[in-house]
Amino acid sequence: MGSKQYIVPADLMTISDMKEYRVGALAAGVKRCWDKAIGTPCTDWESLTLADTKTKIAGKDWPSQLDVFEFQNIAHAGANLDQWNTAALAAVGSSYSVFQAISAPAANLRMNKIVVFYGIMIEETPNPVSRLTFRRNNATGITIAEFDLESLGTMEKQMGFFSEPVVIDNNVSFAAQVMARIATGAAARVQLMNFIFEPAGTSHQ
Repeated sequence: MGSKQYIVPADLMTISDMKEYRVGALAAGVKRCWDKAIGTPCTDWESLTLADTKTKIAGKDWPSQLDVFEFQNIAHAGANLDQWNTAALAAVGSSYSVFQAISAPAANLRMNKIVVFYGIMIEETPNPVSRLTFRRNNATGITIAEFDLESLGTMEKQMGFFSEPVVIDNNVSFAAQVMARIATGAAARVQLMNFIFEPAGTSHQ
């Protein structure tokens, strides 16, 4: 199946558009959980198409077998602080981990967890990064998804949604890196919008 990978700037979206992207990310995570046998799906959810799953979630329904929360940088990536900082941007054109000086892949997601990344927010002005790349296994591994971030520098809000959510399976190592367009010599605050899914009642760790 082909894919579509581009950034949709938040400044060009309505609140309803943003909600639809978030619902789409939730639905993608739910469907992937069933595919990977995470949680025990009940028949009224497992048999649904992606579109029907989105419709149920948009109607404020949710499968009782799953919990959803947000990425924790210490617990899930081995970062030093539980906040979104890249490694220091030392050279234009070089790539740097979004996980605070972790040049190797993020720590494996623990068993029975799925993460879905669906957008990005950049706090620094001007925008110091030009590209976001997700790779499997490590920083030179197979590219999962890639997004051009330079258009966000022309917007009032440096925030954008991915054309398609990026789904990382349980127990899989991955790298998420940005390319420097300004050599600031300092970390950049680049936040990835995300959801983590796990069986209901587990630790969130």
